[in-house]
Amino acid sequence: MVLRTILTVVFIIICVALSLIVLLQEGKSAGLGAVAGAAESYWGKNKGRSMEGNLVKITKILAVLFLVLAVVLNLNLF
Repeated sequence: MVLRTILTVVFIIICVALSLIVLLQEGKSAGLGAVAGAAESYWGKNKGRSMEGNLVKITKILAVLFLVLAVVLNLNLF
């Protein structure tokens, strides 16, 4: 019972963190920047090393943890 409670609290923390990180990310549409060629600038090419790239990586990790914990909590092993 204690393990289930701990996993549920961790699950809620992951849910809140995932929601906040998704809201912090920029939209994928280029908008008017694509017309002027801004998408091919230095920042567009090095997106993986920027804060936006880190947010994408953290989102992927949290999404996997979310799915795994959802499955584990649904198995009713505890």
